Amino acid sequence: MVVGHFLRWMETARVAERAAAAAAMATAYIEGELAFEDRCAAEAALTLLLDDPSSKVRLSLADALSMSRHAPVQIIAALASDQPEVASLVLGRSPLLTDADLIDRVASGSGPIQRLIAARAGISMALSAAIAEVGEAEACRELLNNSSADIASLSFRRIAERLGDVAEVREAMLSDGRLPSDCRHTLLVKLGEALKTSPLVVAMMGAARAERVTREACVRSSLTLIENTPEVEFAALIEHLRIRGDLTASFLVRAVAHGKIDFFGCAVVALTGQSENRVRALLAGGQDVALASLFRKAGLSAAVHAVILKALKIWREVANGKRLAGAQEVSWMMLQELGPRNEPAELASLLKSIHLGALRENARGHALSIAAA
Repeated sequence: MVVGHFLRWMETARVAERAAAAAAMATAYIEGELAFEDRCAAEAALTLLLDDPSSKVRLSLADALSMSRHAPVQIIAALASDQPEVASLVLGRSPLLTDADLIDRVASGSGPIQRLIAARAGISMALSAAIAEVGEAEACRELLNNSSADIASLSFRRIAERLGDVAEVREAMLSDGRLPSDCRHTLLVKLGEALKTSPLVVAMMGAARAERVTREACVRSSLTLIENTPEVEFAALIEHLRIRGDLTASFLVRAVAHGKIDFFGCAVVALTGQSENRVRALLAGGQDVALASLFRKAGLSAAVHAVILKALKIWREVANGKRLAGAQEVSWMMLQELGPRNEPAELASLLKSIHLGALRENARGHALSIAAA
């Protein structure tokens, strides 16, 4: 029998010859060129090659079998548990490895092994969840860069919680269009925390100013985040902000001043338990008394009612084509609404900050348009 001669020859052949012969027999096996009896014998011989003392022979075997659905399962399983150089070919390619096999390797494997698995084509949601839960930073970054991976929102959140402080992972997450909006906010907060504790930033600004500047930057980034968040994800983002304690009255005043009325409405729905249709109707055309009652149910103090009502009236006129206005004009009229009344100094300071920020943003945009002309 040919296989018998092959095995006897392998006992005395040199490593390079054995590696080439192993590849040739594996290729013949998976291409179905052997008769049934020879195929059975070849499978036995290939299984025996797993005991070859040279990793080059096993590497050659892995290279030949790793991409085939017709490879012997027991050989693939053994090669997947071989030394990293050999196992990497099978773990990164073989279609015979199940999610359970790969999850076990993710849980017990080193960073390089995890990264190989994370780069596989068509990763399932279950395997993505395992990598998100226990994978090292490089493996998670590889997973995020894998456009064919099916990643659940929960897995994105887990990576953000575990590795959001790692710059490379954070960058990969923020550039991923699949990232849920609440995860983007978590990463923005982590970036702000990293900046305000940076020795360079603290040395240049001082700890107190660095704290203030990064906090304001996070607020502005959160407003930009709202603009880029689909309305269907508003509820998740609002719940995330509420759990973190970031869904404050000042944040909602900022949102209204910048015209994020749909977001504000979703926040009011979450805070009051009122139906979405009722809240939308009131914001679109409700009387001041009804709106003030709604704001009280949302936990907003009476001090902010007047300025929010003023902003809503202006944005209604903008929506109906009766007025041209933006955040700069709206924030100024909200500030004027306070007038000489004895309103909290914090509210006046907040509105002034919003107005100055809008002025700076408009001036910056104007300067850039002039430069581009």
